[in-house]
Formats: sequence, C-alpha cells, structure tokens
Amino acid sequence: MAELAAAPGLVADHARVRDDPRHAAWVRVTHWVSALSVLVLIVSGVAILLAHPRLYWGETGSLETPSLIDLPLPFVLDVPIRGPGRYLHFLAAWISVFTGLVYVARGLAARHFARNLLPARRELTTGAIRRVIGKHLRFELSSEEELASYNVLQRLSYSSVVFVLFPLLLWTGLAMSPAVTSVFPFMVSLLGGQQTARTLHFFAACALVLFLVVHVAMVCQTGFKRRMRAMITGRGPVAREPS
Repeated sequence: MAELAAAPGLVADHARVRDDPRHAAWVRVTHWVSALSVLVLIVSGVAILLAHPRLYWGETGSLETPSLIDLPLPFVLDVPIRGPGRYLHFLAAWISVFTGLVYVARGLAARHFARNLLPARRELTTGAIRRVIGKHLRFELSSEEELASYNVLQRLSYSSVVFVLFPLLLWTGLAMSPAVTSVFPFMVSLLGGQQTARTLHFFAACALVLFLVVHVAMVCQTGFKRRMRAMITGRGPVAREPS
C-alpha cells in the first residue's frame, strides 16, 4: 500500500515526472510491519494446518466425520512449531489488526484511499482494464509516466485487500475463538459454525497469498529497484501536471 502524489487519471501523455517524495512515513511503516506480520501468519498458519489438513462445513468436524475437502497435505502432528505457532499466529494477527487500524484511520484522515487506491470511473471501462491486463501478460516494461501512478488493476486489488480480504480474515479468525464467540455469538452463527469459519479463513488466506505473489511480480515488472527505494526512502517517480 502506498501514498501517491498523483490522483487517478492525473498522468497524461505530456505530464512531467519528477523523483519527489512519494510515500509518507506512516505508509512505509505500516507497509513493512504488515508485510512482516503476514509472513509470520502464513508460516505459523501452515504449521497449524498440517496438524489437521481437512476442511469441514458447519459447527463441528473431526476424523470421524466426513470432510468437505481433504487437502493434499500430510498429517504432521509433531511439527516443532505447531504449539508455539498458535501463540505466534495470534500475536502476529493482533499486530496486523492494530497496524491495519492505524493505516485505515490515517488513510481516511489524509484522503489516501480516495486519491490513490480507489479507481476513477473512467478507469473502470472494459477497454481500459483489457489494455492493462494485456500489457502485463506481454511483460511490457512500464514507462516513467506509468510508474508515477497505480493502474486500475493495482487500485482494485489493493482496495479489495484492504476493505474486503483483511476484514474477512479478521472476522473468520475471531469466529474460531471460543472466548470471542462466547461474548459475541453472532460472529460465528452468521457464518454457520466454527468449521465454516475455518474453511473460509483458509480460502481467504490462499487469496492473500495469491495477491502477494502477483504483487511482488508486478513490483518486479514495473521497476523493482525504484519501487523498493520508494517504499524504503519515501522518494520515487511522481506525476505532475504540465506547466
């Protein structure tokens, strides 16, 4: 997630691009804290899953009951990290939640989402989306003007992660906690049971992993050094209106 100085659609054919301050410090800090916590969540989540790689639908599920999906993974009950992995998973989850709340609150106050993540209406046409998809499928390098702003696919994917995927992961994660559902039973009853929450949590996590893979691939395609430098130092290509 990043804060750009250019609004959607601002970059024109003759726009000037300067190497100016691009990412605010709060964006960079929340980005890297979130990246680290998500990495810990993925590793610890896999360790937890290996103890019972079956998914169910409803309130209960066990080896004696039919499963919804048998994942092609071995039952590994003695994974060294499985026990500590649960505590590590919960710790990383709460760090991610706190960081996300800071990011959303600061982003709303700074109008970061409206200016940088939400696509403009003219960007949501079939032709515009098709051109962006075709460019990425052909592995074309991005121009200086294109590097100065996010394209429509990036805006849609980042917005979906922030406002759909992360809230779904939080909801389904809390719905698996007996301590939470004893106080707020509706959180699990709306989903249809704790095993349903676990299954939805798994697929949401898979979607997040897919997003990360595509995100890293797009960073590499659109200029890895510049993107990394911008997210570390805060400086990068920013579009300016022609004078």
